[in-house]
Amino acid sequence: MRADSRDLSRARVRGSAALFSILVVLATTGVAGEADVLEVKASCNKKRICSFSVTLKHADEGWEHYADQWEVLTPDGSVLGTRVLAHPHVREQPFTRSLGNVSVPEDIEKVVVRARDSVHGYGGTEKTVSLPR
Repeated sequence: MRADSRDLSRARVRGSAALFSILVVLATTGVAGEADVLEVKASCNKKRICSFSVTLKHADEGWEHYADQWEVLTPDGSVLGTRVLAHPHVREQPFTRSLGNVSVPEDIEKVVVRARDSVHGYGGTEKTVSLPR
């Protein structure tokens, strides 16, 4: 009987250690999730030089985990422009930032905007927008 209770105690210790390990992994990978693009507004001149106003949402936690940039891409994935976000927006969510002077080829009718965060990289909600003619 005594051996059974020791085995049970060891099993509880191993279970507690495993749970602790899982919690540490979750805590160190960040709970903010990925950065999402909520809205994109685009304007272009006759030479197809475009400006983009992009609204992002991300539960920025500080310098260790924040939305750090967004990109404008062609449908095939070529990068047309990148807006680097220089600091976390912990108390400003969602937030909007702009990027101008983006040259878009004449044959491109739509672009994709995606956001990145400093922990997960790309992977949140993207938006595809039609460009004005």
